[in-house]
Amino acid sequence: MRGRRSLSVLACRLSRRRLLGASLATLGAAGLGWRSALAQDVRYFRIGTGETGGSLFVLGGVIAAVVSNPPGSRPCDEGGSCGVPGLIATAETTAGSVENVRSVAAGQLDSGLSQGDVAYWAFTGKDIFAHGGPVASLRAIANLYQESVHVVVRRDSGLAQVGDLKGKRVGLGPKDSGNLVTARFVLRAYGLTEKKLHPVYDDLGSTASKLEQGKLDAFIAVGATPLPPVADLAERVPLALLPITGDKIADLRRDYSFLSVDIIPADTYQGVPLNSTVGIGVIWLVAASLDETLVFQLTEALWNKANRALLDESGSLGRQVLPGSALQAVPIPVHPGAQRFYAQMEQPANTDTSP
Repeated sequence: MRGRRSLSVLACRLSRRRLLGASLATLGAAGLGWRSALAQDVRYFRIGTGETGGSLFVLGGVIAAVVSNPPGSRPCDEGGSCGVPGLIATAETTAGSVENVRSVAAGQLDSGLSQGDVAYWAFTGKDIFAHGGPVASLRAIANLYQESVHVVVRRDSGLAQVGDLKGKRVGLGPKDSGNLVTARFVLRAYGLTEKKLHPVYDDLGSTASKLEQGKLDAFIAVGATPLPPVADLAERVPLALLPITGDKIADLRRDYSFLSVDIIPADTYQGVPLNSTVGIGVIWLVAASLDETLVFQLTEALWNKANRALLDESGSLGRQVLPGSALQAVPIPVHPGAQRFYAQMEQPANTDTSP
């Protein structure tokens, strides 16, 4: 497994309009007060994200900031950190969903972000996880936001539907990636497999470049809109998005709870009209063995109203992280610690039923 590089991870709320990530080196140089604070009880908590600059990477850093509450921080009600007391969360770069699932199961990460379909295939031991068997220890804290499936072609390609990709050169994402797992799933709905294509396994930036150079006919990409490589490409090359709709997709949605109807609005990408596709949630995962009290505290910190500004000010991704969708399209069991928090959240504030 390749090395990971930690984001700057300590996060203190210095104001409601500023998110500060401080590295351990910075903390170590901050003076005797901080060094004394570090002598108190402290727990480090690793969150697997994705490739640098990707949506998982960005959101993972925000989540790490939200749940961190370093020793010596000001109290939450005084404008300080509103995370788990004594917790220092680190958001670490990884290859994405597949690596995160495997690393959480192996105890190499405390938690990780994953596409909902990847979490489902891992939990059930299917598709890319068929060889190793079910990863039955996976549990969810929350569904964080939704990613969209993009099937990108040049506007003059003559391709009108996913079924037209038969025999074409199609970018599917790197091998052993969550993108590849999703691409296979979508292709199967249209009766296609990799053997019926000329598949290319590469990262999104390289794939977009190959489409521009005429070395690819299409590529399938999964991510929050707008995907920067697709947006950049649309400014140079007239693009189209193939719709993912129809009876076969409706059947899939009935069978798989992690799929939802999704719309990519017109001009999300320059000159590209509204597109109907499928959406897949991004799940925050932990192992079933993780301490129930800690998971309760993590969930509580994630949805603490005082942390709302951190999420909102982080950008469009953070604004999509909402408690109302936390339990929607979650295809694996929810951790008991998170369940306990949601059960309490659902209880009415006043149970007095007297007239």
